[in-house]
Amino acid sequence: MTTHHAGETISYTVTFLEMTARPGYGWPHTPVGMTGALLRAENPPVWYFRALYDAVGRDYAWTDLHENEDRDIADWLADENVALYSLIDHGWPKGFFMLDARENTACDLSYFGLVPEAVGRGLGGWMLRTAILTAWERPGLEVLRVNTCTLDHPRALIQYQKHGFTPVRQEERSRVLTRDWTPAPD
Repeated sequence: MTTHHAGETISYTVTFLEMTARPGYGWPHTPVGMTGALLRAENPPVWYFRALYDAVGRDYAWTDLHENEDRDIADWLADENVALYSLIDHGWPKGFFMLDARENTACDLSYFGLVPEAVGRGLGGWMLRTAILTAWERPGLEVLRVNTCTLDHPRALIQYQKHGFTPVRQEERSRVLTRDWTPAPD
């Protein structure tokens, strides 16, 4: 695997996806062996969000929010239309997702992912389906959006499409890495 170094510019493709109707599938069964719960965080502190963001996103070069001030993130987390859900199992976070419904009839699945130790254990599909159906519980919702990029897990785009999202556009982007980064294995 190739390690990219801080200061290096990397190119990637962002795919924007939408879902314009609640999917026909029902709520998923809890994965075998899971003893924990998916919990909505009430007034989560910035440090907790940043810890989840880094734990999930480290292997995918998630660094965008490192530039944001704590106050801005705190305001975002405090908004009643923004919800942070943590998957806690065996006493520690396995992953999280964020729903941002600050627009009247739209909701963004802003962040979604598992920590490396939880990948490949059947939790991702369950959590994604739960995130989607949780968003569609919002009255008046007309569109659920998500985006992924070629820096994310190699199966992310396929999973979003498998669960009912449709690509609507793509953008080519580049970024300068702020820390060394080795892409996650498949």
